[in-house]
Amino acid sequence: MTIDRRSEWTATMRGNPVSDGLVFAHRDTPPPTVEPRLISREQREEFENQTLAEGATHASGAGNRAVEEVPDPLRTCFERDRDRILHSTAFRRLAGKTQVFIFPTDHQRTRLTHALEVTQVATAVARATGMNVALVEAIALGHDCGHGPGGHASEEAFDLFIPGGYHHAVWGADVVLQPLNLCPETLDGIRNHSWSRPTPATPEGTIVSWADRCAYSAHDLEDAISAGIVSPDNLPPSVSSVLGTTRSSQLRSLIGALVSSITTTGRVGMDARNAEALAELRSFNYQNIYNRSESLRQGEAVVAVLKALVEKFSDSPQLLPDDIRNPDDALTAAVTYVAGMTDRFAFDTAVRLLGWRADRLPQGIEGDVSRP
Repeated sequence: MTIDRRSEWTATMRGNPVSDGLVFAHRDTPPPTVEPRLISREQREEFENQTLAEGATHASGAGNRAVEEVPDPLRTCFERDRDRILHSTAFRRLAGKTQVFIFPTDHQRTRLTHALEVTQVATAVARATGMNVALVEAIALGHDCGHGPGGHASEEAFDLFIPGGYHHAVWGADVVLQPLNLCPETLDGIRNHSWSRPTPATPEGTIVSWADRCAYSAHDLEDAISAGIVSPDNLPPSVSSVLGTTRSSQLRSLIGALVSSITTTGRVGMDARNAEALAELRSFNYQNIYNRSESLRQGEAVVAVLKALVEKFSDSPQLLPDDIRNPDDALTAAVTYVAGMTDRFAFDTAVRLLGWRADRLPQGIEGDVSRP
């Protein structure tokens, strides 16, 4: 039987009008009836005031953006931030940026799926402990928008051109997401999610910093196991006996540990036993995944490509898009443009614009260059 789907889809163009002036989506039966109710932003902020844990970040009184805006009638300021990040081009481009493997297979993580998994871990902790879930979502979704192509190796390439060095967290908050006019609480969590940065100003930001480390430690291992680089049997007993050998068991243990510590101590941290197991897992990943010889070679290739691109665009700023070109600072404009590229666009540009041979570029499944 052949279904004429084109006609079937076209027939739904205007929905299904009913007698009282409404239009329904489906033609068979009316949707369930609900009690009419409009819950305003102010009401939802008041609900936060009544239900969030003491010390959590409230949307009421926040939202002091760099450029003042009229509050949304329905969404809190942090929900608005979350939505802006979710719809931004910087967030969409994460789908084409390295997490661990350059040009990943269908089932391996990208920087985008990493951000989504961090968001899941962070919201699970925040929801269970009475923190502001919308703020956690905004920080988690935006936390890696400052990453360049090719993973953490891009930071080494850009370090040479930015005074004080290039840090993806700072660059994401202060450059990439600056046009979105986000709340200072959101930007602070993004800017300081890395453990080498200052402590975030909110408990929600600190939750995301833990969720980031928990998520990538577990899912990078899972991807490496799937690629045949390591085996679960290789994990030291200090990890497997506490966290297990699968991503599911590891995240279940780590989320539970964070929730337990927060709800018993009132501080965002983890008990020593689970924290040490997480440290051992991350150390294992460094030794066997991030710093293996193939990874380091690919990292060197990424650095070479990105350095050459920045130098080309800074020397020829007329090649930059109009919205990025800056006659007063061609070098920073060049870094901004190259850092925003996806892996494929950056490497294709090196071939097209610089005449690089394809064999000089990072290659496929072996392109493991990320060093969180």
